Amino acid sequence: MESSVMKNLGKDSSAYFATFGFVVASYVALKVAFNIIKILKFLVFAGSTNFKKLGSWAVVTGSSDGIGKAYAKELAKRGVNIVLISRSEAKLQEVANEIEKESKVQTRIVVADFSKGLELYDSIRDQLAGLEIGTLVNNVGMNYPFPSYFLDVADREEFFMKLINVNVTSVTMMTSIVMPAMVERKKGAVINISSAGGLHPFPLITVYSASKAYVTFFSRCIQSEYKSKGIICQCVMPYTVVTNMTMPFLVTTKRSEKGKPSLLKPSPTTYAKAALDSVGVSDFTHGYWAHNVQGTVIGMLPEGYIKMMTMSLGEKIRKINLEKMSKKKE
Repeated sequence: MESSVMKNLGKDSSAYFATFGFVVASYVALKVAFNIIKILKFLVFAGSTNFKKLGSWAVVTGSSDGIGKAYAKELAKRGVNIVLISRSEAKLQEVANEIEKESKVQTRIVVADFSKGLELYDSIRDQLAGLEIGTLVNNVGMNYPFPSYFLDVADREEFFMKLINVNVTSVTMMTSIVMPAMVERKKGAVINISSAGGLHPFPLITVYSASKAYVTFFSRCIQSEYKSKGIICQCVMPYTVVTNMTMPFLVTTKRSEKGKPSLLKPSPTTYAKAALDSVGVSDFTHGYWAHNVQGTVIGMLPEGYIKMMTMSLGEKIRKINLEKMSKKKE
């Protein structure tokens, strides 16, 4: 009798694990197939969006450096006039001069410190009035100086409000200012630079991660609301791109390689070109083929493991930066 029960239990267990294995394998196969289709779609249609036809001007926030500067330069190469918005007039003028020399398009600069909140948007609205804006790149962003526990961030409440103003308020307000004319013309592209840190929780840069989650969901909702009205709203979620903002977060065994682009850590120029080629092809993307592969692999991992992995990485980077600060004080 006992032996019969055990045999039945064994059969039931085998059937359960076989079914579970089949479900898991099917899920993985579907994810892989879906991503292969996305890659094939990108290869066929990459670069198909004519930004000049969307409008003669593009607006790029946070465009004095890094990814924003690279987006502005790449759009200019595609024949679009550029409005550069950032807080440093000297840097903006330098980028404007470079663009006009390299691409023979018009540029305008708008000086704005997005950390100030709502007070600056009337001025921005006035300075953009009358321009046929076909593309808006909401790139301006602010991160932690380095990973820190929520309560350990220096002057945390002031810092957090500035970060939210830069990362959240700017995207909302700039879209509100620029998109009505796009809807009226029934064409336009709003490109929101989120982060892979807004796709999964990233402890130790908690408010940054949460702010990028807002950008991700905002973008996806706007795409659903306005796709039928001729508007492209693309959410771009990069992993690591070598910029000044990411330098404190780069971990490498060799100091000389810290700011050096690599396969998984492209330069802003490489990244922006690839990401712009995906506009109109993918509305939810990591923007660059190696980051798309990275995102596919990470997306298959359990959420708990991802949090554990990001927590461990954050702790490692935090320790390195605290040691550097301690040495400087000495």
